[in-house]
Amino acid sequence: MKLPIATAAESRAWLRSELRGRPGEVAGTLAVGVLAAAASIVPVYALGLLVDRVRAGAGTSAIVGISVVIVVAALAGGLATGLGSYLVGRLGARMLADLREATVATALRLPARVLDRAGRGDLLSRVGADIAAVGKAVSDVLPQMISALLLGVLSLAAMAGLDWRLGLAGALAVPFYVLALRWYLPRSAPRYAQERAAVAERSQLLVESMQGLRTVHAYRLEDRHLRAIDGASAQARDISVNVFTLFTRFVGRVNRAEFLGLAAILVVGFLLVRDGAVTVGETSAAALLFHRLFNPVSTLLFTFDEVQAAGASLARLVGVLRMPVEERSGGRAPADSSLTLDDVSFSYDGVTPVLRNVSLRVEPGERVALVGATGAGKTTAASIAAGILRPGSGAARVDGVPVTDLPAHTVAIVSQETHVFAGPLAEDLLLARPEAGPAEVEAALAAVGALEWARALPEGLATVVGDGGHHLTAAQAQQLALARLVLLDPAVAVLDEATAEAGSSGARALEEAAAAALDGRTALVVAHRLTQAAAADRVVVMEHGSIVESGAHAELVAAGGRYARLWAAWESRAPANAETRLG
Repeated sequence: MKLPIATAAESRAWLRSELRGRPGEVAGTLAVGVLAAAASIVPVYALGLLVDRVRAGAGTSAIVGISVVIVVAALAGGLATGLGSYLVGRLGARMLADLREATVATALRLPARVLDRAGRGDLLSRVGADIAAVGKAVSDVLPQMISALLLGVLSLAAMAGLDWRLGLAGALAVPFYVLALRWYLPRSAPRYAQERAAVAERSQLLVESMQGLRTVHAYRLEDRHLRAIDGASAQARDISVNVFTLFTRFVGRVNRAEFLGLAAILVVGFLLVRDGAVTVGETSAAALLFHRLFNPVSTLLFTFDEVQAAGASLARLVGVLRMPVEERSGGRAPADSSLTLDDVSFSYDGVTPVLRNVSLRVEPGERVALVGATGAGKTTAASIAAGILRPGSGAARVDGVPVTDLPAHTVAIVSQETHVFAGPLAEDLLLARPEAGPAEVEAALAAVGALEWARALPEGLATVVGDGGHHLTAAQAQQLALARLVLLDPAVAVLDEATAEAGSSGARALEEAAAAALDGRTALVVAHRLTQAAAADRVVVMEHGSIVESGAHAELVAAGGRYARLWAAWESRAPANAETRLG
């Protein structure tokens, strides 16, 4: 499954909406652009007038006056062009900033299963490479395009003002420009879309290889992954070469249009001068006006190459914006912290059931451990309880309120996949509650046994951690996540393998940290170490997506059922391997 791509109509609709929301900026930018284009036409008119005056035998005074006009027009045009480029760039940058923020905001609210199925690489390429492609077009291409378009329209109008037949001769090139574009765009647009998709696939392979680097090394999969990345890179390269071949053929068609337009003006001008309908100076001005359009029009047409790339990227970004997101209404606060799963069923692919009619109630302040073999459905049940996944049927509630309607920070989850954000360690914690003071931050660290090592860092709690900063061990990263939980202070906490990375030396300390973080809260714990289950108020055993046993640790051991066999296996293996965990 890939993230959706917007249609051309949807991308245009987004663009129109953005422009309508900035009427003042758009009007001001266009006004300055028209002024710049008009100022660039004045010198050509002046040169045409100069030709006629020289032919009439005018003196040097005529040259001086026209020179002054040309200089003033050039200065005004230069200032207006610079201001216009700035205004266009600013307008585009603001629209791009809104697009970037909206895309990231939408991505953060997408259902977790959507990203799991689409892959992070596709999303990363959109908020990375695609944003960069649109940004380049906004800063480099858009100002040139608008300037060229305005100059082209005003130049044709100026030629028609000299004589309508000269204007018509110049306009003869327009159909050939249009034909060139009509040939090029339908052929290149799909290729650019394919190129962006190929880049996304390459990014996905790179992300997967980097995230699973240890597994790749462990199973000697380096060559296989390199071949896959090389294949994706070759595909992107081949598409780029094909697009460039189309572009060179497009350039040839543009050159033919320029030749036909200039030839038509010279021929028509010659005939009109012969008949006395126009002067030599007017014909010269018309030819110069058209010739001066070569660079702007070529820029306008040739930048369609980059516009196509930016358009393909914009479609991918707008596609994300149009995805349905998870909205949390932030309804009433529950009166108590009882957590229930009511007849919950779930399937990731719509075919294979992962949970089957699971019903579970966790009383306020109770700690319940979920145990079972790999694939039993423990993590899925925990994710539904935390509101990360939506059940196919049934519901997860806190005091009768659906978890999707709860106020923020009512339920929190800590999983094995903890992330250390780049920045000072204290700021990493403050993500949970930005208004917390230094004393509260230290108290949260102390609660999970992390304050001592945190203070011992090179700069204490101000030490930069995460990417490019001080490296934290897996156990320290888990303690940091548990400290965030303490600082957030949710009524209900869900732990999914939150002590799995402790290792034999840190298992006991991290389990104590988890117990401290859960103190006084309603807790659902996916227990991959049965020592966590033994310490829980109640143990729930899952198998093949269903609950098969439930009760206190001692009761289940005495009952001699599934849990008793798991416990016996755990006790027999634990002395030989302290890191033994359930699946």
